[in-house]
Amino acid sequence: MSSKGRVLVAMSGGVDSSVAAVLLKEQGYEVVGITMKTWDYRESGGQNGKVVGCCTLDSMNDARAVGMKFDFKHFIVDIREEFGDWVIDKFTSEYMAGRTPNPCVLCNTHIKWDALMQRADALGCEFIATGHYARIRHDEELDRYVLMRGLDGNKDQSYAMWGVSQENFSRTIFPIGHLTKPEIRRMASEFGLDHVAAKPDSYEICFVPDNNYRRFLKDRVPDMDERAGPGPYVSVDGEIIGQHEGYPFYTIGQRHGLGLAMGHPVYVTSIDADTNTVTIGSREDLMRFRLTASSFNPIKYPDIKTERSASGKIRYNDDGAPCVAWQDESEVLHVAFPEARTAITPGQAIVLYEGDDVLGGAWIDTVE
Repeated sequence: MSSKGRVLVAMSGGVDSSVAAVLLKEQGYEVVGITMKTWDYRESGGQNGKVVGCCTLDSMNDARAVGMKFDFKHFIVDIREEFGDWVIDKFTSEYMAGRTPNPCVLCNTHIKWDALMQRADALGCEFIATGHYARIRHDEELDRYVLMRGLDGNKDQSYAMWGVSQENFSRTIFPIGHLTKPEIRRMASEFGLDHVAAKPDSYEICFVPDNNYRRFLKDRVPDMDERAGPGPYVSVDGEIIGQHEGYPFYTIGQRHGLGLAMGHPVYVTSIDADTNTVTIGSREDLMRFRLTASSFNPIKYPDIKTERSASGKIRYNDDGAPCVAWQDESEVLHVAFPEARTAITPGQAIVLYEGDDVLGGAWIDTVE
């Protein structure tokens, strides 16, 4: 047994998690690799010969090959039922409610970390590790585990991990959070991991390999036409200006693929699932100053019951903007931006930062 302890490393078969596992091995940890089969590509549809991600046989073999090369055990676990209950079903139900979900946050919160911790305990591992571009530290004064941005700003993944609990963070290691992607690829080559060193990054939702969520929703909701068939486009003034293909197929801020010829750029400004109505307006009509959010998970501080200045990210690829945030007596999170933000979207997450530290995050419910 290593003096540093045993660590369970989530391995997708990609370059990031492979390098993470080898780094921990070199640092003296006893490494156990694990690959989680989350989704069956034969059931996802729409592949057209394109099978990517962590659930393919090739990816599992790539992860196993790293374990064989560096002499550590590797396991494959089937969590398709857990993943389907938490991620797939929630993804579908959110779109059917007229919201735009973020499945990566749900996966990290309810699947990756919880499932990893269960397997870690079963395998006698004190820690878990992933190849995420994020950092974590223990703040002695606050006695809190603080999630931090990854050093590589182009790859930072802290936004997608706001839902992880303090207990789980206390046993989490991010071996590559202080590195950049070019450094990771170089290290993979130096470690002799040629089979993963040049692997391209995947940007698709893992269970929608063709990146066509419309097709996926139609497959998942057999009575889609009855529940959410064609309906009216309306202007912000309430005038009917056209017909859409079904409200679940649109997102706030969408400009392309609307099938409208208005003579000037128009955008989806709101979606009403109850009336199957999609409202269309100008870019100015997308501007909002305030939002409320639920299920706030505090990270750096136990709560933010008093107003606190922060930088708020309203989507994964958002740079963030100055804001003031606080929780009311009902635990609802309120966020106010001094300058209006574009296309704040219910169903997405608001993540609050203090410098590189994550204060916490929540699900956006309403905008004002």
